[in-house]
Amino acid sequence: MMHLIMNTSSAAALFFIVLSTSALAAAPEVGKSPWGPDDEIGRLNLMSDKSRLEILAQIGTGKAYDLSVDYYVGMPSWHGIGDPRYQYWLTHTPRGTAIDDPMRVGAKTNNHVSYTGDAVSMYTHMGTHIDALNHFGLNGKIWNGFAADKYLGDRGWAKTGAETIPPIIARGVLIDLPTAKGLDELPPNYRIMASDIRNALVHHKVDLRSGDVVMIRTGRMARYHNDKAFMHEAPGLDLDAARWLVEEKGAMMIGADNLSLEAFPSQTENNYIPVHTYLLAEQGVMIMELVMLEELAKDKIYEFAFIGGSLKFSGASAAPMRPIAFPLK
Repeated sequence: MMHLIMNTSSAAALFFIVLSTSALAAAPEVGKSPWGPDDEIGRLNLMSDKSRLEILAQIGTGKAYDLSVDYYVGMPSWHGIGDPRYQYWLTHTPRGTAIDDPMRVGAKTNNHVSYTGDAVSMYTHMGTHIDALNHFGLNGKIWNGFAADKYLGDRGWAKTGAETIPPIIARGVLIDLPTAKGLDELPPNYRIMASDIRNALVHHKVDLRSGDVVMIRTGRMARYHNDKAFMHEAPGLDLDAARWLVEEKGAMMIGADNLSLEAFPSQTENNYIPVHTYLLAEQGVMIMELVMLEELAKDKIYEFAFIGGSLKFSGASAAPMRPIAFPLK
């Protein structure tokens, strides 16, 4: 900036400074919670004992829809920038235990008791998971103004970690975009606009309400077992559509069947992931990714009771979740 000002007229320099100041003033900042300075769960505060009981009372069948994917070696994941792939290994096998005798119980007992044990290693943002509010921030801070310099230690975040996420019980709404458009899957790199969502809601004869869990189907899940095909040019949510869901319709949480929710490449200058920063850092809206929505779509279940609990990974930016859906009466 200094070099540019020194090589322009004083009037032009002043104009440049005014523009720069204006741009900085307009830059997004993290949101301050209306639920107080200690809030760590953002819009999940919209849940209450009353709201949970109300949606549970509307369950119309015992049929449960599993909204999670399976974890396996070779599954789709972000690993291009160094994050680990899913790894699985056996720590104990029936034959190996008989040979090693780790319990010191003898061959006879080991041959009688067939022991299998195993372990996994993974990036927390794999499979069906929920992003905690510390996943993305702005200018060194996350939701509610918690600063990394103060709250991020060697053992994770002391604020908004995955362990703070409560069980989520709320009205769920499926927005099945391919079906509404007469397609099997949205085209590659398709940017989902607010108009697409509005049209789909009309098609489904469903409206959104404040406090809803909104699930967006792109059809990409049909490619889940092909890592490269699933990841390549995936459709995703546009920033304006995210704003409409939150600011106009009051969504409490937003999820989708793709791996990163939003559309790429970013159309926002100086922010490569604007939907994430808008939802998590500015609005306190948690995100779910890799949600299995195919059975709901097949059965045309557009309203349901959403029930989900995530693993309490202390300080983490995400955790696996196995949500279920029950159709309403």
